[in-house]
Amino acid sequence: MDSMHGTALVRRAVAEHRRLVFGLAAAVFVNALVYALVVYPLSERVANVTERERAAEQALAQARAEHDQASGTLTGKSQAAAELTAFYRDVLPQDLAGARRLTYLRLARLARDSNLDYQRATYAPVVDTGSTLTRLQIQLVLSGTYADMRNFIYQLETAPEFVVIDNVRLAEGADDGGSLVVTLDLSTYYRNPTP
Repeated sequence: MDSMHGTALVRRAVAEHRRLVFGLAAAVFVNALVYALVVYPLSERVANVTERERAAEQALAQARAEHDQASGTLTGKSQAAAELTAFYRDVLPQDLAGARRLTYLRLARLARDSNLDYQRATYAPVVDTGSTLTRLQIQLVLSGTYADMRNFIYQLETAPEFVVIDNVRLAEGADDGGSLVVTLDLSTYYRNPTP
């Protein structure tokens, strides 16, 4: 009975305030229509603009990172070129005579300081095609104790001159005193003469 009474009450209120109810219903309809035709499409556009702006910011950040990386690569490349030029100028001998002078005297002195017998050394320049450097191959034969050999190799590797140890061959000496004969294949490099 209460539901019937409530329904009748609503009908009576609508009948008495018909203008107000229709005005409110029209306002609700117009609001829904304005929302559907104006507000919702504009909010979607704003959302799209915001999303595009976020994507543009990400693309800009990525482009800046790529630019910084490219600039770093360019800086690193120019720094490497400068270091290579300094290496050629300050570390490597300038010519064959300089390479022989650098290694011949230094190797003999290192052998003497390490208590080794300097038996012989051979030098042969090797030009590799397509390279701007010539390799001076050195074969050095020394004899002495194992400890003295280790000391010689250590001194050679820590010396400021650029000499590379390519190969080391050990053999027992002819005497029974525990001496060894070591054959070292060494290399140093110098710039090819410009034609």
